[in-house]
Parts: sequence; C-alpha cells; structure tokens
Amino acid sequence: MIVPVILAGGIGSRLWPLSRQLNPKQFVSLSSPTHGGAPSMSLFRQTLDRLQGLPELAPPLVVCNEEHRFLAAEQLRQAGLRDARIVLEPCGRNTAPALTVAALLAAAGQEQPHEGEAETVTLLVLPADHLIADTETFQAAVRQAVGHAQDGNLVTFGITPDYPETGYGYIQRGEVLAVEPATPAEAPVGYRIRRFVEKPDQATAQLYLDAKDYYWNSGMFVMRADVWLDELAQLAPEMARLCRQAYVARDQDGDFIRLDEAAFAASPADSIDYAVMEKTRRAVVVPMDAGWNDLGAWSALWNVGLQNGDECSDGNVTQGDVYCRGVSNSYVRADSRLVTVLGLDNAVVVETADAVLVADKDQVQDVKSVVEWLKQQQRPEADMHTLVYRPWGSYESLATGPGFQVKRICVKPGAALSLQMHHHRAEHWVVLSGVATVTCDERVFPLEANQSTFIPQGSRHRLQNETTEWLELIEVQTGNYLGEDDIVRFDDVYGRT
Repeated sequence: MIVPVILAGGIGSRLWPLSRQLNPKQFVSLSSPTHGGAPSMSLFRQTLDRLQGLPELAPPLVVCNEEHRFLAAEQLRQAGLRDARIVLEPCGRNTAPALTVAALLAAAGQEQPHEGEAETVTLLVLPADHLIADTETFQAAVRQAVGHAQDGNLVTFGITPDYPETGYGYIQRGEVLAVEPATPAEAPVGYRIRRFVEKPDQATAQLYLDAKDYYWNSGMFVMRADVWLDELAQLAPEMARLCRQAYVARDQDGDFIRLDEAAFAASPADSIDYAVMEKTRRAVVVPMDAGWNDLGAWSALWNVGLQNGDECSDGNVTQGDVYCRGVSNSYVRADSRLVTVLGLDNAVVVETADAVLVADKDQVQDVKSVVEWLKQQQRPEADMHTLVYRPWGSYESLATGPGFQVKRICVKPGAALSLQMHHHRAEHWVVLSGVATVTCDERVFPLEANQSTFIPQGSRHRLQNETTEWLELIEVQTGNYLGEDDIVRFDDVYGRT
C-alpha cells in the first residue's frame, strides 16, 4: 500500500504578494483569474490529481499548518478525497518532524491481517507546492522508486538538470542499483547517493551540469515507514522521541488530527535531508525528467511561462490585463486592474488588489526580505489578501476608512457563520443575491435580495445560508475599532474559539 504524504506547511514568501501567510502559494492559483477565463487549479490540487492511476494507492495524508486547515480541507473536498487525513502542525519544525508524525500515523492506520504488515507501508512524500508537467513520467519514476523502497532504501528523486541552476541543491549519484521493473518497458534505474551538495555558484553549477552525474534535489521521497522511523531513531534520536511523544498525545478534532503542541515545538527543526538522508547508508536517487519546478521565485514562473508558450513578443510572459511597450524578458501579472509597463528589461511586475511588486528578475530571491519587513511593521499585507477564505465561504475588503469598512461576503450553500458578538462595531447587511437567515438576539428572520438589516453593537448575531444557492451580501461595519479580533464566539460548527 502506498500512502501519499503531502507536505503543505510552507508559506512561499518568495512569491509575495500572491502568496501570503494565511493563503500560501500551494493553495492559490498561479494563473491570473483574468487571463484565459477561470483560474487553474492550485498546486495542492495538482499534486493530488497527479497521484490518480498509481497502484495500491491509499487516501492521502496531509500535513499542514493549523492556520491552513480549512483551505486544505476544502480543496480535498473539491478533489473528492473525503477519506484523506489532515495532521495539523502547531508550529513549523521543517520537513523531518512532519514526515515523522506522518510515518507514525500511516503505519498505525493500516489494517493488519498478518503480523507486522503495518510496518511495510510505503510513503510517497511530496511537497504540495511543486509543478510537474509530465504526470506519466512522474508516475513511472514513482513505480521505480517503490521497488527500491521495498528493499529497505530511502529514495529521493533527482531531477535531470538542463541548465546550471544556482537556486537548487544537487545530488551526486554513485553506483547503479537494479530491481525488477514494474513493467517490462520501465528501466529499473536507481543509484546510491554519493553526496548531497548545497546551492552552488554559477561556475560550480556549470561543472555539475557538464559532469552528467549530478541531479537537482527535488525534495520528493519514497520510503517504508518503518525504515524511516528506524533510521531517524539512530541518526536523530531526540527528534524521534519528541515526535513520537507529540503523536501519542494527539487529539482528534473533527476532521483534523492535532499534535501535542509542547512536544512538537520542542523537537529539533530540521529537513529530511539534514536529519537523515545525508547521513544514512540507505539513500538512493532515482532520476526523473518530468518537467519539474519548485516555483521558488517569480523567475521560475517566467521560465514556466516561456516553456508553456505563454510569452508575448520579446520574451515576456504576461497574465491578466497587461499592456507592455519596450519591455523584454519580463514577467508581468495583473490580478485586479490594468497594469502598463514601459521600457523595462529583465523585470518582474506583480499586481494584486492591495500590493504591487516591482523587481529585477535576478533579485527576486530577496522578496522574502520584503515579507520580513512587512511583519516587522505589522502590516496586514504580510498575512492576508483583501480576499480571505473561511470554512463557510469568503469575504473581501472593498473599502476601509476612519470608522468604517465595507466587505463583500459570500456564504456557501448550507453554511453558517458563528453565533457571535462585537464589542466595538455595528454592522449593516444588504443582500445582493440568495436568501440569508439572520439571527439578531432573539429574532430569526429571512433576508432576500435587495433587503437589508442592522446589527447593533453588542448584539448576538449569526448569518446562515440554508438554501442550495450561494449567498452574497455587502457588509458595512461602523465603529471605533474594526479589527478581526473584535469577535466573541458563542457557537461555531467549525470548532473555532
């Protein structure tokens, strides 16, 4: 049995302003909603979809940050994966602790018709934010890797490099291995790993490319759960102990598995490579050439756009309502308005409803420093978009000023906001479409399109959509404080406090 482990805990700060703390790159569409109609699926959904067709595939196990639990749950629902399990990290501790709790859960969750069978479960470990263009080649490489993993190896995928990239780590292969091919057409190729190397400079990257025995480090793995846990216990015993403690003391919260916060936070924070792969004698690399990209910076989106034929003249890649003149070798994206660019070369211009990034394409790895500055200044642009998703739907901030804020609220069919109260603000609701069921203190009444109501400051209130159609309304908030933390919840179907 293959258990996909989807690591979805990152925030993708290098893709700001599209990627934000509360809505990171793995959960957003990387195609502009104004370019070619509807936006494409998120990277998370694409990761789930490319698993279809693999043999003996169990429901996925997703590890994500608690802040992103409803994003993950909704996209799993959209993918029809209602049996998936979601593990919530109380804090980020890098990929090795995330994999460890997933391995413990996957092994314990298997039926055991024969003693010890649970320990042979095979994990396919995939970051949720990678792009892979060729699903068929990817799945062929997975089948090859499974053979090596069942022999007790810890397998990673090495991406065949086609240019001297300095933004990736590299893997140098050693002696060749062979296993029985999954099908006669598949070459049983795998290699012992000779060494891992850090991100090189340009000259060293060229040497690796010329040598023909180096691969880009993909960060994807296949391994048996018991082999990982055994190797971790030997090579990182403190991490193994604390992760097991966090797992044993876990709680089940509806659809979510909550780890013990104190134990998990005390675990060393380390990557799968640093904790085990660079030290173990069981490390194997399987080559893969499937159009892989980790989309770690805006320059990667430019490269992908060129490969997909999305460029306009002069090597530009544009998305959305964009006009360029005298522009070359640039990436320009508009999400909410017209963007015009004149006389630039090698540039990145990204517009969202509340922020604009303009950068030299060779400097986009430093975008994370912008996010760090935003956090230091406690700016909301670091954490959220004007459009914010909630388990019941979404809200979008349309206008803000002294003493007021205007939002557009969309509520899913059958969904309900919490029964709540605000100390510092009143609210006016105007229904645009659908039918709302409104609770305001002791009154419960319907509100239809073109009708409005007033929610006084301090009133217990709730907004529900009891119909089969989406509900859309405008909310006007007025008061001396309009922060999202001015909320007291009395009842919430999603377990929020």
